[in-house]
Amino acid sequence: MQPARPVYILGGAHTPFIGKFHPDFIWKGHPDFGSRWNPTLEEHLQRAAREAMAAAAVEARQIERGFVGNFTGECFSKQGHLGAVLAGAHPDLRGRPHVRLEGACASGGLALAAAVDAIGAGCDLTLVVGAEVQTTVDAKEGADFLARAAAYALQRPMDPFTFPCLFARRARAYREAYGARPEEIAAVVVKAHHNAAKNPLAHLHAVGASMTLEKAITPTPKNPQFLENGEYRAYLTVADCSPVSDGASAVVLASEPALRRLGRTLSDVVEIIAMGVATDALDAPAAPDFDLLHLSTTAIAAAGAYAAACVKPEEIQIAEVHDCFSIAEVLMMEALGFAAPGEGARLVASGATAIGGRLPVNTGGGLIGFGHPVGATGVKQALEIFRQMLGRSGDYQVRPAPRLGLSANMGGDDRTAVVTIYRHSGA
Repeated sequence: MQPARPVYILGGAHTPFIGKFHPDFIWKGHPDFGSRWNPTLEEHLQRAAREAMAAAAVEARQIERGFVGNFTGECFSKQGHLGAVLAGAHPDLRGRPHVRLEGACASGGLALAAAVDAIGAGCDLTLVVGAEVQTTVDAKEGADFLARAAAYALQRPMDPFTFPCLFARRARAYREAYGARPEEIAAVVVKAHHNAAKNPLAHLHAVGASMTLEKAITPTPKNPQFLENGEYRAYLTVADCSPVSDGASAVVLASEPALRRLGRTLSDVVEIIAMGVATDALDAPAAPDFDLLHLSTTAIAAAGAYAAACVKPEEIQIAEVHDCFSIAEVLMMEALGFAAPGEGARLVASGATAIGGRLPVNTGGGLIGFGHPVGATGVKQALEIFRQMLGRSGDYQVRPAPRLGLSANMGGDDRTAVVTIYRHSGA
């Protein structure tokens, strides 16, 4: 879809994405264990909201609607009703309409799409927050919560770690169909870690620089093949997975009249010029003839976004794509038209998607390096494109700053997809 009225990102904020291996994350081996606690879901969400409004130079009283992307608040944090949590971020947000949207890992993208629709319907300023906390239970219980983004009754029995198993299944199919080598797929992992090492807000910032291809492809006690399902165990290690992260991201969107009232120019903002949203049947991947080699729902959303924006894949200058697992980024390259079928892994391995490559992808570390607080991811992607286009990405800045970008946020095993195209008009 093309927005009914022009929509602009004024600014936004990330909280630090934290979890295991982040020096500020409190666990039983941390020196502050017992005297300090990790931020709650409510704290992440409200901090991101306040800091986004400050970064956008907008007062809370000016916000007309708020949208929250979140998947598992009730499970990990025993908290739903997150629109009301957003209303508590500032006294002047109270009494305004704020809602939560859920679409598994695409929850943040759906919240962004809803805010764009609200501006098209007549609102002038909207606030979008994506937030998730996932570190309150052990890994297997957390995997059970996240498996609810799949067809639970049909797919949960595959493995205690259902989603890693689903994507290991795709990795096996890809390697067998196209002859892709493990080190080609692992190039996604190395790029993600090295980019995260340049990003002070990234979950793996402190450890990312040490990742190598050999480490990524070699099973070790620190990088185990952890699936119980023997059919797919050999096709995925811990390094192939995005970490279990806590965090939040937020952006403020504005209409053209709001832009004028606030005294902003097109050089100060980034325009959302098109979005594609698609959803497919939840149980489709459980069918025996399901196509494991293509992200078909993402491809549908991308086709809609490209058509609405009158843009071709080869015109995109920067992208944020959903790399929940290394094979997911490979398949994203193909679904988005950046590579032909079977060529996605080779594209990444060639260096073309590095910060200095012809199409930089996931410059802040993506989900694997920056982290994947599920509901935050789609909003994080939008803010990362904004920061790159305005030259605000610090050590991982692309030069020259890109003018046309894309984000692709996927929910579940490609069951929901949100693809967004952005433009910066420059000075």
